[in-house]
Amino acid sequence: MAEYGSLLSDLSENITNEDLEQLKSACKEDIPEDQSNNITSSKEWFSYLEKNDKLAQDNLSYLEHIFEISRRPDLLTRVIEYRTTVLKISEDDEIDTKLTRIPSAKKYKDIIRQPSEDEIIKLAPPPKKV
Repeated sequence: MAEYGSLLSDLSENITNEDLEQLKSACKEDIPEDQSNNITSSKEWFSYLEKNDKLAQDNLSYLEHIFEISRRPDLLTRVIEYRTTVLKISEDDEIDTKLTRIPSAKKYKDIIRQPSEDEIIKLAPPPKKV
């Protein structure tokens, strides 16, 4: 699936070395320390997660969890967009599926997206002086 590769590439471009250390730390229960030390790039991290059945093109729940606890709503939102547009799993469906475990991801999506015209509060002009 080309979209999956594109998603991982996009995520990799937005993960610095400092971010990678934080993400690996968030996975410390799932990645032994000696193996974690050998992971030096986000692509290697994704590859490790795939090899250990923590990540697949139709299973992003672990990645969503790690981005949530690492406080990376920007990355989490990209994964959610992939899930809803490519995998066709809507926010309403997410409660019924094992592909995700984060209903709280909605709060991040609302923070990042731009408000619609209806949601913008318009102020009345100031009263005219008499």
